[in-house]
Amino acid sequence: MALTADKTFVNLPIKDLNKTIEFFNAIGFAFNPQFTDQNAGCMIINDSTFVMLLTEPFFSTFIKKEVSDATKSTEVIMAMSADSREKVDEIVNKALAAGGKASNEPVDHGFMYTWSFEDLDGHLWEFIYMDESAVNQG
Repeated sequence: MALTADKTFVNLPIKDLNKTIEFFNAIGFAFNPQFTDQNAGCMIINDSTFVMLLTEPFFSTFIKKEVSDATKSTEVIMAMSADSREKVDEIVNKALAAGGKASNEPVDHGFMYTWSFEDLDGHLWEFIYMDESAVNQG
């Protein structure tokens, strides 16, 4: 039997929790107040996926290694789907207006459209629209 999980929690170290919450609120994400305090913000991606934005000192309590500086190196790209090309553009433009940095220019593969940005701590976020009908046609 394949391993499955009911919920996914991605943990990211961040420098300033209040600024980070403001940034993601500006993009349109909501937070679960039950799991948000002075050390962590629980950002809701969907009913079963969450990003725990942990202050670096709190994040450090869960690891034995040094916290990476995401402005200098990349370990992960958070990639999420959007329901249209226009929604991809809307999300990334909101992120840029809220203080994020452009990571790449939009990429159009015909059947798939992507655009990415860096958040306030340098973490990479990519939004993707995929035209399922174009994929199925070849």
